[in-house]
Amino acid sequence: MAEQRQSIRRRRLSAELKRARQDASMTVEDVANATEWSMGKISNIETGVRLRPTVMEIKGLLDIYGVTDERRREAVLDLTRQARERGWWSKYSDIFTDDFPAFEAEARSIHTYELAIIPGLLQSPGYVELMMRALLRRNPLDIDRVLETRKRRQAILDRANSPELWAVIDEAALLRFRSAEEAFREQVQHLIDVAEADNTVTIQVLPFASGMHAGVRGPFVVLDFAEFVNPVVYLETDTDGLYLEEPEEVDRYRRLFDHVRTSARYPDASLQMLKDLL
Repeated sequence: MAEQRQSIRRRRLSAELKRARQDASMTVEDVANATEWSMGKISNIETGVRLRPTVMEIKGLLDIYGVTDERRREAVLDLTRQARERGWWSKYSDIFTDDFPAFEAEARSIHTYELAIIPGLLQSPGYVELMMRALLRRNPLDIDRVLETRKRRQAILDRANSPELWAVIDEAALLRFRSAEEAFREQVQHLIDVAEADNTVTIQVLPFASGMHAGVRGPFVVLDFAEFVNPVVYLETDTDGLYLEEPEEVDRYRRLFDHVRTSARYPDASLQMLKDLL
């Protein structure tokens, strides 16, 4: 597994602390002198290298920065407490290679393109079981654990503040398992139900008829978050996940997604295409 990534809440905490220091017109050296901590410790807390600062440490920093607004103080302290908690996904290290579910859960919008499989947030139980067996994970207990994690991940779509999900699915991902009739009908019907629901999910199908397109080199996910947290591109591999965060990298994948969804059928036409498959 690659090095542990900062959680989204930890990133937000780092951004808030840096902003509070800058509002107080203080340098890292000024803070080090005021707290009698090393400059390295201040920088590590502010950049997220020190992953779990204590509530008392953050209270001390807020006092030094002159943050007296109770709502702002409590918001920062609440982030501190949350950043110290481990997410539910930490109990499934045999399934998740990193903290990607945390990024999904905190995202404001998720734009995903899949070439060969149905996006995880839209997979039906029968499809999950079929895919696990294809991946040679046929132990019923393993399959049950994967089904449980899919259900918990997908719960973000039912929240009051659910993220916007825009999924472009290649036709190949749909037809690949058409011979498994029961799982196929269940999955396609689930996509239809989600697409027709009054929610924040948009589904497009990219048909074979579109020919060569910008997404032929593989799937990707672009995640956007609330203020103070930079967007991220996620590329999944068999053993780990690759995160791209440089602005030029994120911009490139935004352009790729724009091209991919332009090549796909419009949402209404995609919905009809799904119905025709049944």
